[in-house]
Amino acid sequence: MLELRAHQIDGAVWKKGSRSNGSGGNNCVEVAFLDQGIAVRDSKDRTGPALMFTSAEWTAFVDSAKDGEFDIVS
Repeated sequence: MLELRAHQIDGAVWKKGSRSNGSGGNNCVEVAFLDQGIAVRDSKDRTGPALMFTSAEWTAFVDSAKDGEFDIVS
């Protein structure tokens, strides 16, 4: 994982989940798929830093989320 500043990823096309529209849609993360990896940032601070992950790191995260590893059990 690498931390990048906004000016380092100018021109990135940011996406957020379709279920992020509640409360103005600003309480979520945004993802950009770039040549050098996958960037993730806080939608409330679009000029702030973004975290950059390799494709392998991103795939491991997505697979773990699909498998329920991050589910909150009450």
